[in-house]
Amino acid sequence: MHRQFDDVLLGSIELFCLAAEASSFTAAANTAGVTPAAVSRSISRLEKRLGVRLFVRSTRSIRLTEGGNIYFEQCRAALNQLIEAERKVTGEQVQPSGTIRISAPTTYGHYRLLPLLPAFRARYPLIRVEAHISNRNIDFHEENFDVAIRFRTQPDSTLVSRHIEDAALVVVASPTYLKRAGVPKALSDLEQHECIEFALPSSGRQISWLFKEDGHEKEILSSSNYICAEDVLAGVTLAKAGAGLFQTYRFIVEKDLADGGLVEVLQPFAGRSRPVSLIYPHGRSLPSRVRAFVEFLLEYARSPAT
Repeated sequence: MHRQFDDVLLGSIELFCLAAEASSFTAAANTAGVTPAAVSRSISRLEKRLGVRLFVRSTRSIRLTEGGNIYFEQCRAALNQLIEAERKVTGEQVQPSGTIRISAPTTYGHYRLLPLLPAFRARYPLIRVEAHISNRNIDFHEENFDVAIRFRTQPDSTLVSRHIEDAALVVVASPTYLKRAGVPKALSDLEQHECIEFALPSSGRQISWLFKEDGHEKEILSSSNYICAEDVLAGVTLAKAGAGLFQTYRFIVEKDLADGGLVEVLQPFAGRSRPVSLIYPHGRSLPSRVRAFVEFLLEYARSPAT
């Protein structure tokens, strides 16, 4: 085999991957312990060798070109294989490292994911975590995300979906609202109440409320003078302020239910839930840092305290 890569070129490829992961020459330089100028020179060497622009540069940011994204995927996979080779021959002693980019919705992000990250970092101190907490849909390849957490089943066959938990649903209201409007006893009573609606960010479609009645699953489209979009937590805030009834995930309102700020209603018709999944691109060789996070989160999901 003829030698095709010298130490300088291998170093340039590693700096390129760091810059692509962080979308920043400066962040890559800080991680590698070199100057941003050194990172820029390395990228330029690669672009000259390949005859392809790898990044679109502006005064404030960089982003991968189409060719750069293809090169990044291949280079990252190759570097991960080298890391895995070291890990195996050294008896699993090489610690997972690098940056993992996670996308999670606001609900799961604030009440589940973010509280777990200190424990994850304590176990894997060499892994840098970028947690993007929002309710927008992401593009794994265009935005270089490693994993995402999503509610509901994922129909996309290009994604691997790992079940984390089933998030139980509850209907809640403030004591002041119930004193004013009365406590609903039957599902038909919902027609006489303010039922705070939530619209899906992706489609604007109103989400049905889910119940069980006489062993059968039921879906009800509520009507209200309040419609929340983008963030489910807005509906919780409205309910706490006395605006009306709201169906949400139990894990979000557990503390409010415990201290009396909210009251659960329609308990005989409870028992429904929505699945929570951890997703990542199918067919991609998982870097050790991503596999570490996947295993950590699934371990948490299997915990009796979940």
